[in-house]
Amino acid sequence: MSQYDDFDDNESHSQSSEQSEEAVRRFRELIKTGQKDINNPDALEEIIQFYFFHEKFDEALTYVERLLSFQPFNSDALQRKGMILNNLTRYEEALECFERAISLNPADTEIYVNQGIAFDNVNKVEEAMASFDKAVALDPLHSDALFHKAVTLEKIEKFEEAVNLFKTVLQIDPDHPEVWYEMGFCYDYMDKPEDSIRCYDEHINRDPYNFNAWYNRGIVQNRIGKFQESIVSYEYALAIKEDFPSALFNMGNAYANLGKLQDAIKCFKATIDLDPKDDAAWHNLGNAYEELQQYTDAIFHYSQALRYNAEHHESYFGRGCCYDALGKLPEALKDYRKAASLQPSFPEYWYACADAEYNSDNKDVALQHYVKVTQLEPKNYEAWFDYGDTLIEVGNYKEGIFALEQSIKLNEKFGLSHFSRAKALAGLNRFEEAANEFSASFIISPELRSEFLSIFPKLASWRWFMKLINR
Repeated sequence: MSQYDDFDDNESHSQSSEQSEEAVRRFRELIKTGQKDINNPDALEEIIQFYFFHEKFDEALTYVERLLSFQPFNSDALQRKGMILNNLTRYEEALECFERAISLNPADTEIYVNQGIAFDNVNKVEEAMASFDKAVALDPLHSDALFHKAVTLEKIEKFEEAVNLFKTVLQIDPDHPEVWYEMGFCYDYMDKPEDSIRCYDEHINRDPYNFNAWYNRGIVQNRIGKFQESIVSYEYALAIKEDFPSALFNMGNAYANLGKLQDAIKCFKATIDLDPKDDAAWHNLGNAYEELQQYTDAIFHYSQALRYNAEHHESYFGRGCCYDALGKLPEALKDYRKAASLQPSFPEYWYACADAEYNSDNKDVALQHYVKVTQLEPKNYEAWFDYGDTLIEVGNYKEGIFALEQSIKLNEKFGLSHFSRAKALAGLNRFEEAANEFSASFIISPELRSEFLSIFPKLASWRWFMKLINR
């Protein structure tokens, strides 16, 4: 589940941080000079509240412990200590505090809500649900209890139930911004992209500076092919948060999908500036240069991807294709083999290996790889053709004819399979069948007639055979 962030634009957020630090500095001076009585419970509560609000949780913990030394049975203080520990990711200690607070005040709804959040943080889903249910039992219209229960349902991928609860929260609080954000996330996973975008729009109307909302909106738009719209969403996310490599990376993908490869390259390079070890960005840069047929640059960037992720099979395959395009067959074959070893279930890797072995005159090895492709992708008529055609080249007519028949069954309009099968039949002196098959291939692919004349000049001069073909 995506993390919800409430962020302002960079300038105002920076000013807010500076003001916050200044406020903390002044408050510390007041405590240091004795203007805040750290032995007075009311003053301590003010100090705790101040540090908690400014997210100075270590300082807040110091003072809440001092307060509890005076008032060990103060359920509010115990609850606040639990909330502080929860923010410090000390979840088990936080749960102990909430348990003690509940024992002192079992009718306090807020304690159950905060206990549920802590349980959720340690992935104790059933316990979290029980806590939220207790809170709702005490107050059926408690929007926070319902909201956090829905978030827990979302976390365990019960998206439809989560959405129903979020809708209930909206009936209680129609302007609850986080609800719209979380609903957008749920609808995305429910494969309802238009609903997802609508919810993100509702959230953005209420909180226009949440860069994650703009980013997630862009992801959904990109998924349904609205590439230009997704770029606009990523641009808004980056206007709010400049150091956002994921937004830059996905904006690069959107540009690539639009065929704007130079713009895509700029985005991927900017991603790498922020995260130099991002193997996916290096790979996509390689892919962009490969599409531009700048194979040397592509090889460099694929190699950089592999430098940071030696298991990145796509980069081995991409680099192999570039070596292949440059005529560097040994290097290409090495990369194809590596890609296939890392992902043996990918038929295209074995196909590339087969073609490279064939072009290296290793037909026996190529045949093994073509078999692998047909096993992984039994409806690939071109693989069956290459397998059958290679079998015929090595003189195995019987198995070659069988393979070509599989190709023809899968695609009757693929002329090369008819032509190759005709060659095998002719090699077996089954001339009448061969003539029929040659004839079929010429009808589908007329250009094969000239190839026939160059391969079989004797048959071409045989009047009876030509009559059969032209019949």
